[in-house]
Amino acid sequence: MYFCRGSEMEVLEEKEKEEQKEEELKALEVGSESSCLNCSPLYYLCFSASFCLSSDFDWNSIDTSQLPDSYKVNSPKEKKMLHIADHYHQQFAHLCPERKPLFLHPVNECGVEKFVSTTVRPTLLPYTELYHWDGCASFVSDYLTMEPLKFPLTPPTSLYSPTTILKYQRGNCFDFSVLLCSMLIGAGYDAYCVNGYATHDICSLDETLEECPLLRKPQEVPKEEVKKSNKYRVKPPPDMHSKFELQQEAKKKAETEATEKKEREERGMEAEEPAHDHLCGLRVHAWVLVLSGKREVPETFFIDPFTGNSHSTMDEQFLGIESVWNHKNYWVNMQDCRNGCKDLVFDLSDAVHWEIMLSETDKPLQLLLGAEKENELFDRNVDDMVSDLNDCLPIFLTPPLPTAEFETRCSQGRKVILYKKAKLEKWAPYSNGNGLVKRLTVYADSNYSKAIEVKEWFKNREDMLDMREVNKQTQLTTEYFSPGHLFGLKVHTYKSMNPQTERVMEFYTETRVDGLQKLAENDNEMKEYFVGRDDFKYFQYTEFRAKRKKVTLVGTRTDVNSRPIVQIKECFHRNLQKPADEDVAERVFLIEEDMIQLTYHLKDKYITASKKDFFKPTESYRKQSEIMTPEMCISLLIVWKVLKILEIRENEEADIKLSASIYDTERNEKRRQEYEAMMKAKKDEFPGQKEQDLDYLAPFLIQIGSPEKITKRQALRLRDDCLSDFKNRLVSKANIIQAHFEKEVEELQKKNQQFQENQNQLSEKEEADFLADYSETMFRIHILALRLDRYWEL
Repeated sequence: MYFCRGSEMEVLEEKEKEEQKEEELKALEVGSESSCLNCSPLYYLCFSASFCLSSDFDWNSIDTSQLPDSYKVNSPKEKKMLHIADHYHQQFAHLCPERKPLFLHPVNECGVEKFVSTTVRPTLLPYTELYHWDGCASFVSDYLTMEPLKFPLTPPTSLYSPTTILKYQRGNCFDFSVLLCSMLIGAGYDAYCVNGYATHDICSLDETLEECPLLRKPQEVPKEEVKKSNKYRVKPPPDMHSKFELQQEAKKKAETEATEKKEREERGMEAEEPAHDHLCGLRVHAWVLVLSGKREVPETFFIDPFTGNSHSTMDEQFLGIESVWNHKNYWVNMQDCRNGCKDLVFDLSDAVHWEIMLSETDKPLQLLLGAEKENELFDRNVDDMVSDLNDCLPIFLTPPLPTAEFETRCSQGRKVILYKKAKLEKWAPYSNGNGLVKRLTVYADSNYSKAIEVKEWFKNREDMLDMREVNKQTQLTTEYFSPGHLFGLKVHTYKSMNPQTERVMEFYTETRVDGLQKLAENDNEMKEYFVGRDDFKYFQYTEFRAKRKKVTLVGTRTDVNSRPIVQIKECFHRNLQKPADEDVAERVFLIEEDMIQLTYHLKDKYITASKKDFFKPTESYRKQSEIMTPEMCISLLIVWKVLKILEIRENEEADIKLSASIYDTERNEKRRQEYEAMMKAKKDEFPGQKEQDLDYLAPFLIQIGSPEKITKRQALRLRDDCLSDFKNRLVSKANIIQAHFEKEVEELQKKNQQFQENQNQLSEKEEADFLADYSETMFRIHILALRLDRYWEL
């Protein structure tokens, strides 16, 4: 232990800590060797305190009778692969005796040893959300239930197939990582499973000291304010207060606040600061490494499979790496991890930093002395296994995931995550009658007892409600809507749904005829903002008088007349089609004074604007003079507008309805009834016709006379003919896809060339349209490439 400066006492304390840690590790080793938690009290304490998430699920009782034979026995190629892995491990242990044993071939659910690379099977599930890494990571973290490692200092002795993990929806960090890596590789990412070390919080899925990702605000770039000097501005009056007294008061107040803040921080730190982990750097964890390059990934990063969150390779929570693997190969890290993963080089082709296992050109390790014959055999086996490894992969083929299970996501349909002073709850779509899929509750304390804010997210609601925020301190509720609401509602902020109370409404102006953009209301006034109106009106202000006391029946709304209007003011933009002195800029209706005031736009080179006042004529004058025409008046529906929206919203909340896609036949009752009626009509049309199963061998049986019984030779011939025909059809489809692929690439090159030639002449909109078209073409090319690789692989 080295110190820049310090006393002998500090050195002694550090030595005592090191000795205590060594004693604890020895106790853990004894406990792990005996495989009994009761052998060491410290070992039992470690598990009971750190891994309280453990469940009583018995993996020994799972049903393996339905699994294929390839799960229960090893083929000759797999046995050869295991022999290569054992030889590789022997060489590694000889050259690096201080390193821990490699994680190469744990047993599967059937008790059979399998090479770890065969557990990773590229899988692309037919869901758009799973085409991107964040969707895959979110699905795995939500769909599976976390189980801690049986022994935190060593990798597991077993590694089950993704088939079994998906079936029982639970697993440890290695099971999570293998499934996630399989999905990422299938989606086109350069992903690898990682066997390494991490902090206690990462290994135990403890996020109680982490800030919820939904609460993190993006960093804003400060803008420099340009101060404009004005030498003609009026100087403010001199301040007659004593500056000394103000300074003393400010100083006293600052000291008091600093003392209170320090006390709060000390109390908070005592409650929130994690205890020192004596096993720091020794806890085994598995996660996923995604290298830059494929799928336009700009920078290499980690994915924690438990949370689904991405982390930088510089993250201090990841403390070291032993090895990585994918579906093709296995690499051992030969770099120093004293500083965690900060200084690691992730170029797997670098033989200095990474030792590869299977390579056609490079030998895995320096060979042991005195084994020339075995070395020659080993070299030949390595060359063979590079091409034969893919033949071992289908033993863990991930099955298709039913739509119902994919939508259910969370085990039991619900998942709860505790963060620092926040709780996040998730539900499967349609599991709640109100469409609730996510709720975030923010608390004032770490005990989750006093809620200060609640955010709720909804899906598939017919009223288009997306999110609702409730501030428990101010009792302010804010609702956010998607486009499509009956009144074009976008945002609604209120304290009460009662009419004539304080509220703010925002609207989608493109869906409204009146162009209303925003409406703000309280007891005494209402402000309305408009956009894109033909009459150039952009603002309307309505002032109300105090409410009159009026008896109303229970269950009925307050009468509109109980809040009489004092005045209405309308503001208009300039209409260049009219002269300025004929274009109204402001129109005020003074209701109680029976008066209308018109103010026109200011003409050029004029100081004051033209004004006109209209008074309500008396009865005698009305008979003698011209009556005001409808064009001189305006009909207003102000209060009724808000009342109607509130009434509709109350009805929507009282009877919440969820929508379903027309392609969702399980939930769309109308669509299902139409389909059943169509099938019934089809059966009624041909009552005597019976459904027959399609016989795929009929065309080939005709060639040999369709005999009732066939010989062994004929059966082998049928098999060869079927396989040959299947291969020809695959090649034909692959050629078609290849032609489409080449056509798309050629079009992309032409578009790119045109863009380079006309780049300086394009407007921002044209450039944005080109980039969108370019991205869409790249997407099609990538999909074709994936399909093409799949066909040629078959």
